[in-house]
Order: sequence, then C-alpha cells, then structure tokens
Amino acid sequence: MTTPRPGLRQRKKQATREALREAALRLAVERGPDQVRVEDIASAAGVSPRTYNNYFASREQAIVDAVTTDREARIAAAVAARPAGARLADAVTEAVVEQYTDTGGHDRRALVLITTRPALRDAFLGTTAGIEAPLTTAIADRLGDTGEHTARVLAASVAAAVRIALESWLRPAGNSGVTDNPTAGGLVVPSGSLPDQLRTALAPLAPAFDAAEQHARS
Repeated sequence: MTTPRPGLRQRKKQATREALREAALRLAVERGPDQVRVEDIASAAGVSPRTYNNYFASREQAIVDAVTTDREARIAAAVAARPAGARLADAVTEAVVEQYTDTGGHDRRALVLITTRPALRDAFLGTTAGIEAPLTTAIADRLGDTGEHTARVLAASVAAAVRIALESWLRPAGNSGVTDNPTAGGLVVPSGSLPDQLRTALAPLAPAFDAAEQHARS
C-alpha cells in the first residue's frame, strides 16, 4: 500500500518550514545564535516574520528543528524495520542510539552548537516528547494484539528515558548534582558517551519490553 503524495498546499508548507529551519541553523552557525533575529531568519528564507511565527514559536525551536526533524519518525521506522525475531528491547535501544548519534546530514558543528548553548539545549530536550506517538504505533505493530495501552506506556517510558539520558549528557558546566537545577546558566558541556548514556537510561525498561513480548506470544 503506497502513501498518498501530499497535495500542493502541503508541499508548499513543508518547503517553507524546511527553508526556515535551514536558514535558522545556517545563520546560527555563521553568527552565533544570540546574533540571529527572527527577522533575519524570515528574510533569509524569503518570507515575512508573520509567516515565520506560523511555523515556529522561537528562533531556538527553528534552529533545533533543522537537526532533529523527523527523528521521531525515523526511530519508529527503524524499530519496524528490525527482523521479526529480534528482541524488542534491543530493537528500540539500537534505533534510539542510531538516530540520536546521527546529525541528519548536517555538519557536526550544528549538533555542537545546539548541545552547548543553554537555550538551545532546552529546546533540544523538549523534542523528546515527540518520540511517543510514532513509537507507540511501531511497538503496537510488533506486539500484535497486546493492545495500544501497553505500547503507549512503553513508548512514553522510552521518551522519558531518552530525556533523562540527554539531561545527564548535557549538564551545564559546574552542575554535577542530581538535585541541582540543570538549566541554571553557563555553557553546557556534553559529558561522557551519548550512546552509553542512552543505553544506561533505557536498560531498566528491558524487563517490561520482554514481559510484553512474552504476553503477546502466549
């Protein structure tokens, strides 16, 4: 079954969104994010500031979207593409690690920029919630008749685990305490291995995935 091609209006909206986020990222890399205004992004994309506001609520959101766009859908697609006999917990973990270490075709400077500036870090962390919906569908398909409720709980848990891993990885310099405010000022310094942080955060979910698979087979 083929997916219907988007209509002309939808394709134009997608093109405008892409132009805005690519302009936002390019200007941020060239000038530094603090030197980029919404008006600059809109002008570089050939639209008005009012049009910009129809797509993004802030410059940070646009900059981050350039790197993270479609990541949630790619994670779900990667899970769905794993062999039927593959352990679901492993499939989800590897899909998450694979997509979160992929810059989406952008220069690595873009990811460094996003992950080392507090305001951009916060916008980056906020994108993890988007994992839940597409991953729910992918997990439900893998579990068959187990039910969407189980799939949704598992997907929401994955989204939370990913956020926790990223918060640990992107802790502002000088802030090492678990109870400290993780967004309190200062340059953000990535700490340790991101794949290791993600695998550690997702590991406690493995028994729940295994139980769901066992129930689906019974």
